[in-house]
Amino acid sequence: MTTKSGKIFLVGLGPGDPDYLAPAASKALASSDVIVGFRAYIQQIESLITGKEVVSMELGQELERASAAVDSAYAGKTVAVVSSGDAGIYGMSGPVFRVLTDRDWDGISPLVETIPGVSAMQAAAAVLGSPLMQDFCAISLSNLLTPWEKIRARLEAAAQGDFVVALYNPRSKRRQTQLLEAREILLKHRPADTPVGLVGDAFRPGQRVTITTLQNLEQMAESVDMVTMVVIGNSTTYLHGGKVITPRGYEEKTKQA
Repeated sequence: MTTKSGKIFLVGLGPGDPDYLAPAASKALASSDVIVGFRAYIQQIESLITGKEVVSMELGQELERASAAVDSAYAGKTVAVVSSGDAGIYGMSGPVFRVLTDRDWDGISPLVETIPGVSAMQAAAAVLGSPLMQDFCAISLSNLLTPWEKIRARLEAAAQGDFVVALYNPRSKRRQTQLLEAREILLKHRPADTPVGLVGDAFRPGQRVTITTLQNLEQMAESVDMVTMVVIGNSTTYLHGGKVITPRGYEEKTKQA
């Protein structure tokens, strides 16, 4: 670490389609010396980073990626740390700031700039219709870094508060039960016919969209994986024309009834 004049861009790549990559993100990639990211995300932007130093790692190596980026920045390089969706939503912003904190970063050098991106939750909502039109929350069902009891408590609070709920990381090969447990918690507080949208690979090749209900979600669980967003409506959410719609306010839904 010879200098502290480097810079870190925390870049959200959006859902994956180049049309939804922000111009500011493209500029950040172009001006960076080093690109750091998960292998699959690096592959998405290969045409934009030709000739640059690339640090590609696997899932589960978030802190290693962050450390590599910080090392390069302290060496005076400009580094782009890429995340799918938005870097600040279950992305690389947290690991990078953690590493900087552990190294007593002064908040100035290296300079850190976040480039926001279209999150997976927003992309899924756009495909489904307008499910996030009232208060909503995002909850990750992955218990790799958060104890399951804390996640259960958050699900219970969201269910009681009648929030629309967007579930990240709903199911994986090693985590088969969390989605069904989340369903049971929500069913205690909202109708069985509450609309549920499942969106896999939103705005990517192979995009998959299924609309079901909270009651029937159990039958669809095996089709859900780590790249599926599960969006569960609140007590006012309804279906119309193949779209999941949450009205702007409770009064509007009451008038329709």
